[in-house]
Amino acid sequence: MIMGSVPRLLPEWVSQEAILLSWPDAQTDWADWLEDVQNTYISLINKLNTYSCPVILLARPEQIPLLQERLHPSSSVMLLPADYNDTWIRDYGFLTCELSGHRYPVSFTFNGWGNKFDASKDNRVNCAYLADMCRKQLTEFDLVLEGGALEINGDGLLLSTELCLTNPERNGDMTLASYEKRFAEQLGAKRTIILKHGHLEGDDTDGHIDTLVRFTPKNHLVIQTAFNRPEDSHFQGLNDLRNECQQQLPDSEIFELPLPHIVNKEGDRLPASYANYLLSNKHVFAPVYDEAEDNLAIQTLEKAYPDYKVIPVNCRALVEQYGSLHCISMQVPTNTLKPEIIEQLNRGVTVYE
Repeated sequence: MIMGSVPRLLPEWVSQEAILLSWPDAQTDWADWLEDVQNTYISLINKLNTYSCPVILLARPEQIPLLQERLHPSSSVMLLPADYNDTWIRDYGFLTCELSGHRYPVSFTFNGWGNKFDASKDNRVNCAYLADMCRKQLTEFDLVLEGGALEINGDGLLLSTELCLTNPERNGDMTLASYEKRFAEQLGAKRTIILKHGHLEGDDTDGHIDTLVRFTPKNHLVIQTAFNRPEDSHFQGLNDLRNECQQQLPDSEIFELPLPHIVNKEGDRLPASYANYLLSNKHVFAPVYDEAEDNLAIQTLEKAYPDYKVIPVNCRALVEQYGSLHCISMQVPTNTLKPEIIEQLNRGVTVYE
């Protein structure tokens, strides 16, 4: 790092050259929904290619022939042979920072959201597979942190949640002030707001910000509330979250997303969030769930992002494993990957060697 300089974590709306995904197979937690979730991934890849970005798709070597058959030959997809625990690459894929005009990958430690699940393979993905694709060297920090726990805007204002950061299985008794210091030094956060309210039932992440509150490029806020369900068990907590955001950021217009009510076959509530969308090259790839609230959610996102095209993606299968579209994806800003990687991404379906 250059003396006196400060890195800057890039917001999601900067121009992108690829999206990272990890292919679900029988060795992941998707075994019970494998056909449905694989169809979801293929649909997402096709939409990303049609509207926005090439895809780097991590896949176990034995899955490569299957994918070569399922993907259209003209698809902009690089298949990256890799081993991993599961597909939630938002939380273990590298983040991208900028320093003195150069963009470089940044990696934190991923321990399965506070040692809830084995993540030993996931935690190696950046150094073992992705670092060699980047123009600049991977910077690794000794802090347990997931990408889904962070939301930043173009002014260096960073959002996270207290419930997530204070889980002692992540970083022991690390204080919120210490987190703020780290975020300032390592991610260029000029101000950090750690929200106290809001959590979705069934959420293994301890309340990741990307299921709750998102920035727009105009520094407005999109918030997952339950305004449409005043009798719902989430109503008070999400209303408190909205009020907290309004108090902390009084100049930001707030766009409230409706809350769907989805349960699994055992009757357990699933953490379906419309806030778990992906921004990519002036498009909003928005999760929908075959629920009555889908249309209102899309309309709300269209108002929040008037200069973007909103693309619905059916994510009903994803929420069965307690996540959604943003959780399974990670964007790569332009000028991060080596030129030869970009060239290969534009040659149809290929295998990285």
